[in-house]
Amino acid sequence: MAIRVLLADDHVVMRQGLKALLEGAGFEVVGEADDGQEAIRLAEELHPDLAVLDLAMPVLNGIDAARAIRKVSDRTRILLLTMHTQERFVLESFRAGVLGYIIKSAAADEFLQAIRTVCKGKRYLSPDASNVILEKCLASSDLPEPCLADRERQVLQLVAEGNTSKEIADELGISVKTAESHRAHVMEKLQIHDTAGLVRYAIRKGLIQP
Repeated sequence: MAIRVLLADDHVVMRQGLKALLEGAGFEVVGEADDGQEAIRLAEELHPDLAVLDLAMPVLNGIDAARAIRKVSDRTRILLLTMHTQERFVLESFRAGVLGYIIKSAAADEFLQAIRTVCKGKRYLSPDASNVILEKCLASSDLPEPCLADRERQVLQLVAEGNTSKEIADELGISVKTAESHRAHVMEKLQIHDTAGLVRYAIRKGLIQP
């Protein structure tokens, strides 16, 4: 039976290329998403064997989407696609339950190798990100855990993307009052008191692209 794959990337051309590559190698692409929230919904509905997630997606980034997918479909293994090789992204990804971390510039053969490795339940790190970085990140005990709850991180990303409280409420299925409450909690926890500051913080943490 073919391995069932969910693809999530907001670039249609990238998704189409990945889909063609995977189907040509005998995998079955069962769902496609163009943002992190849609990826979570499809993972809960389809329970794919593998989810391939872009790190930088609108509405919800790949790392936070990975955390949520692990909760709604714990059998789904996750491979993260990214342009970033910085330690903090590698660390956060693997802490979120991602098994594979591969750079988008990788060759097709490496991409397929990463997928086969992850499907076996083993960890894969792109050589461009370096196994040395991974070992250093996993061994580090002095790096703080993210201080925001999952929903607060979602609200932070949506605020940084320029959404109003009503738009955030509609996107997350909550009341405007609750959206504003989450926003206030985020600002209090981060000691940031304006939207521009939240945008800068979100960019620094890789939640959105500058």
